[in-house]
Amino acid sequence: MRTNARVTEVAADGPGFAVDLADGSSLVGEALIAASGSFASPYVPTIPGRETFQGRVLHVADYRSPEEFAGQRVVVVGAGNSAVQVAHELAEHARTSLAVRDRVRYAPQVIAGRDLHWWLRFTRADLLPPSVLARIITGTPIIDDGQYRAALEAAHPDERPMFANYVPDGVAWPDGSRERVDSIVFATGYRPHMPYLRSLGVLDEAGAPRHDRGVSTVLPGLAFLGLEFQRSFSSNTLRGVHRDAGYVVDALARQSRGVVVG
Repeated sequence: MRTNARVTEVAADGPGFAVDLADGSSLVGEALIAASGSFASPYVPTIPGRETFQGRVLHVADYRSPEEFAGQRVVVVGAGNSAVQVAHELAEHARTSLAVRDRVRYAPQVIAGRDLHWWLRFTRADLLPPSVLARIITGTPIIDDGQYRAALEAAHPDERPMFANYVPDGVAWPDGSRERVDSIVFATGYRPHMPYLRSLGVLDEAGAPRHDRGVSTVLPGLAFLGLEFQRSFSSNTLRGVHRDAGYVVDALARQSRGVVVG
């Protein structure tokens, strides 16, 4: 194991890979697993007028405490757990709205005395492949013990359709009205960030890996770990990544023996 060893470039090296590190050293191997996951790069969507906005824009990754926004007009963007949690906190210190493209959905934290995550394991819903999940679930519900739903129903914070564009002193809402806003907090998720693989041609135009259940569909010997919905609902969680690790290691071993992975 090497620590404090940042990878700068990966190149194909015969049947394997050469890995260049920031300290000038390099490593070689027959197979490579990129396990930097799906939370490496905060994602902020492009919205017209950003260059004119004079207020503060930040991603939830840079959010520390609600007190620093005291007395402000704040818009939180997103409909997931992070967005709702931050908006709920901010509402105690600032006039806060939650801006969403789709309505917030809820899942109970506790069912019949058991935590939701226990039920996901018990029912094996954790193991459902993404193709099945897409037919069952529309959007990702937030896990709630009731406090978030109650707060939003009381408009503290209020829930609004996503704003259409920035204006110099705030935002323009879909109905055409404009409102002064001091700060906008984006809780819009993360994206994989693997620039060290770009020269291999294994990433798509958005920088996401081209893969099938974590195994590269472009380059034999390459696999990924920790991607959202890589093989199941829990692929990017600690309780699910170990199953994917076993799968991709077995797949790479079969490739090294000349067995087609499918």
